[in-house]
Amino acid sequence: MGICCIRGALRLPVVGVALVLALSPAFAVAQPAAGDYTQWRGPQRDGSSAVFDAPEVWPEALTRAWQVEVGTGYATPLLVGARLYTLARQGAEEAMIALDAATGTTIWRTAYPAPYQTKAGTQAHGDGPKSTPLFHDGRLFTLGISGIVSAFDASDGALLWQKPAPAVDPMFGTAMSPIADGDLVFFHVGGHDQGALTAFDATTGAVRWAWPGDGPSYGSPMLVDLDGVRQLVTVTQQNVVGLDPATGALLWQRPFIALASTNSFTPVIFDGTVIVSAHDAGVVAFKPMYRNGEWAVEDLWDTTEVEMKLSNPVVVGDTLYGLSHKNSGQLFALDPRTGEVLWRGNAREAAHGSFVKAGELIFLLNDEARLSVATGAATDGLQILETYEVADSATWAQPTVSGNRIFVKDDSTITLWTVQ
Repeated sequence: MGICCIRGALRLPVVGVALVLALSPAFAVAQPAAGDYTQWRGPQRDGSSAVFDAPEVWPEALTRAWQVEVGTGYATPLLVGARLYTLARQGAEEAMIALDAATGTTIWRTAYPAPYQTKAGTQAHGDGPKSTPLFHDGRLFTLGISGIVSAFDASDGALLWQKPAPAVDPMFGTAMSPIADGDLVFFHVGGHDQGALTAFDATTGAVRWAWPGDGPSYGSPMLVDLDGVRQLVTVTQQNVVGLDPATGALLWQRPFIALASTNSFTPVIFDGTVIVSAHDAGVVAFKPMYRNGEWAVEDLWDTTEVEMKLSNPVVVGDTLYGLSHKNSGQLFALDPRTGEVLWRGNAREAAHGSFVKAGELIFLLNDEARLSVATGAATDGLQILETYEVADSATWAQPTVSGNRIFVKDDSTITLWTVQ
């Protein structure tokens, strides 16, 4: 199979190494602790950082503790205890890498062959993986850019099981990030126009169920309780659907189609309401309800004043903050209860923005490596506390925020920045 696993060796160059935190060298694969960043968009998949130690006064510059080359791709690094995990492309392979979070030293690296040819219009974004791994029950689960599904032992990098890429590559590669529930892990696999939202046995990789009702999108699912029923909610090529996570049975669906079927949004769940957005589809809110023995979907509001093409927002308090791709990138806030747009910022803010919230703080990392720290306001825009340059190349991956640490993945490196 061509698997390479190297343990305990420093394989990649480390620049400016400094020990910034007294972290335990021991590693346990028990339940994640406070401060861990275990999946796409953080522990709750809503853009929130579980723990952040905000300074009384933000410094003029962050401290760079270390920087290490890991390979290309947009996957968010995962933080679990004293380890940082990342998935990246290195040459003709995709590699799952475990780093010491304090020093950047490589602990283990497991690679597998991953041939992939970028399509027209996607060369600027490279051939590195876009899907963020998942840490669950001592294992790491990944989706490569061509659709290879893998499971690794988080302690030593051993490949536990793997599923090959589909016969036809997804049009723009894959981008959805997996999610788990108990002994099941969920991926939306397959090509652009066909495929199935699939539940794999987390231990063996056996397919427990597959729902082939709609092709995969580039967005990621959420596990939520709606009207008292636990369900898997995700955006597909042409719909938003709710599925029974135990059986894959379709509970409800609502049509939702973006320009060129490029749905790439992770649903926002707010007070029982599902909020989604896409290119040329505005922002839409609806409420799935179980009434008289069947599911129904009630549309609540929609707006075309703003819409999110490639970025995902955060909700702080009763306000949703996001980046609309209109006007060449425009920050905005809206009321998630009514859809009223509360304010819009200046044009040409950024082509892409990654939002992380920590209490009342909002971290916004744009694709030009500018990290702004702000507080939200419902009436007059974000109140910027400080802005930092955090990389020398494009930053499309979500930053990983925990304690006084901010891990930033750019085109090919990961940098640990600390707030002194």
